[in-house]
Amino acid sequence: MNILIIEDDKNLCHAVSWQLQQEGHSVDCCHNGGEANLYIKRGIYDLILLDCMLPEEDGLHILRSMRSEGNLTPVIILSALGEVNDRVTGLNAGADDYLIKPFAYSELAARISSLFRRKNDFGKAAVSYGDLSLDSSENSLCCKNKKCSLSHTESELMSLLLQSGDKTTSRTVLLHKVWGVDTSVEDSNLDNYIYFLRKRLKTLESGVSIVNRRGHGYRLEYHDTELLS
Repeated sequence: MNILIIEDDKNLCHAVSWQLQQEGHSVDCCHNGGEANLYIKRGIYDLILLDCMLPEEDGLHILRSMRSEGNLTPVIILSALGEVNDRVTGLNAGADDYLIKPFAYSELAARISSLFRRKNDFGKAAVSYGDLSLDSSENSLCCKNKKCSLSHTESELMSLLLQSGDKTTSRTVLLHKVWGVDTSVEDSNLDNYIYFLRKRLKTLESGVSIVNRRGHGYRLEYHDTELLS
């Protein structure tokens, strides 16, 4: 996973980052609210570990802004504020979990595993847009009574496009989410997979098309073929 730690305690940040990297995660760290917003806007993270009390901008304000903008990246709050009201405020602001400092790394790891176990169970439901639905558990794409199988990479890429719908997803986000932050995959590889997916849509006779916003990324567009006929 790609994980962002927003924490002004640099020693804690380093310790947690090291542990996560030992488990194979890719980790970025930042130590103030202003810097945090720049990282979040990259849109490449699968999880954010967020401190409440930060220089420049409060962590809860960052979280509320994320949710108001439709950013659903899972967030676990790490905070020394442990009263019931503090936890309720954090969860109501949009946090997926709340862990009180000091904590054992084993508990954080368990919370992360639990969070993504729930997320994966929920994600087994089909993702839909227009006349398309994707079953990512079977890597199958459906349009009305037609169905085709996708490769794992095609399925991951199609899932991101379906979730974004008519909103453009940047090339950087697509590359990092599908191939990883440290990927050496070139832009042309992304374009090749878009070409493959367009062929799938043509085979399914879908009214959905993949639109290239030159210099930005890709989005979906839907025209109901029954209304046009």
